Amino acid sequence: MSEQKLIKKQLIKNMFFTFIVFAIILIFFDAIIYNQVSISLYKSIDKELLKTAKYYENKIVYEELIDGTKIAFIETKINPRLICIIRNDEGYILNSENIGMFYNEYLNDITFDKTSIGKIYAIKVQDKYNYRGITLKYISIEGKEIYIQLLANVDGEVETIANMTHTLLIGNLIIIIVAIISSYILSKMTLKPIMDSWKKQTEFVQNAAHELRTPLTIIQAKQELLLQEPESKIIDKSEDINIILKETKRLTKLIKELMILAMADSNELKMKKEKTDIDKLIQEILMPYIDYAEMQKKEIQMDLNFKKEINIDSNKINQLMIIILDNAIKYTSENDKIEIKTYAKDGKCVIEVLDTGIGISKEAAKHVFDRFYREDKVRSREKGGTGLGLSIAHTIVKLHGGNIKIMPNEPKGTKIIIKL
Repeated sequence: MSEQKLIKKQLIKNMFFTFIVFAIILIFFDAIIYNQVSISLYKSIDKELLKTAKYYENKIVYEELIDGTKIAFIETKINPRLICIIRNDEGYILNSENIGMFYNEYLNDITFDKTSIGKIYAIKVQDKYNYRGITLKYISIEGKEIYIQLLANVDGEVETIANMTHTLLIGNLIIIIVAIISSYILSKMTLKPIMDSWKKQTEFVQNAAHELRTPLTIIQAKQELLLQEPESKIIDKSEDINIILKETKRLTKLIKELMILAMADSNELKMKKEKTDIDKLIQEILMPYIDYAEMQKKEIQMDLNFKKEINIDSNKINQLMIIILDNAIKYTSENDKIEIKTYAKDGKCVIEVLDTGIGISKEAAKHVFDRFYREDKVRSREKGGTGLGLSIAHTIVKLHGGNIKIMPNEPKGTKIIIKL
């Protein structure tokens, strides 16, 4: 499967799962909103029904109904929103005369269920009028069962809920569209670092293969030339042998650097930190370089003022300083100066390496820690560079919880600042 198809497939997959999460959250909140609004709307009505039912128990008035039955009956002064229906054991309405017009048009369509005594329920009349009610049971003077059915019209509340549902549906449709777009954007954002990493890994493998192929090609070519003249003396072929050794060393160095970066990427690069006098360590590292620089008519100066111990891996810091110093010496000329400083700032150990060499452009400074990056590839290769040194330096500094940056040194040269 091609890279583009794989990316597209993964993008769709991520987008689908992100959308599902959005949808579940949306449904969950919709359910909460619907439930809370419904409870809130019906709460006062249910409270009034229960209050009136309680009132019946406390306000007893004997009254003779149309069938001659005498019951304990509530006074007629009740909430005007409530309708009071009195029924006998068979469900027959006993107070139809007191209900008036309502009885003539709708009363016979109201359902009656003796099993729902004392419980609030919802009923619908003629499929268009909505009520909430409660049924109470009493015993008449004659010992007959009498039922009082209290009803409250809730058409307004039902309409409010319907409007809310309609609004929620429209809102959900908009949110679904936004969710699809957001899912796509989030999926792209999620995949971006993975694809960047994949791209860097691909470039890394390609560059590594290219860097390995170059010395191997030279070694193979020179060995084939040696085999063509097996009787030649070593002194006659010393130049070819020297080139083979030089490329072998370069190949060995490259493989070591690749192994360091590979171990760092897989978190297998071990650190052995201990309290170390970093000024003393840097001084020891610099001693051979001072003599080496003098041979090239260059000057190395030290200004070491940290004067404290710091918890570091001495071997890794040694490797870091060697990389930095190698670069400083490579890219400086006769009579140039290299200065190494240490000092404390904001609770950190700061190491500065400044030179008056060829310098670095601002654009190159942005990419100099990228693997295999060379500002001048021809010149770097001539000087034995692989483009991995500063990447390793960056890795070492990060493993110490610090940071490193490189910039032009005014008025000339390069300045490297390391904070540990």
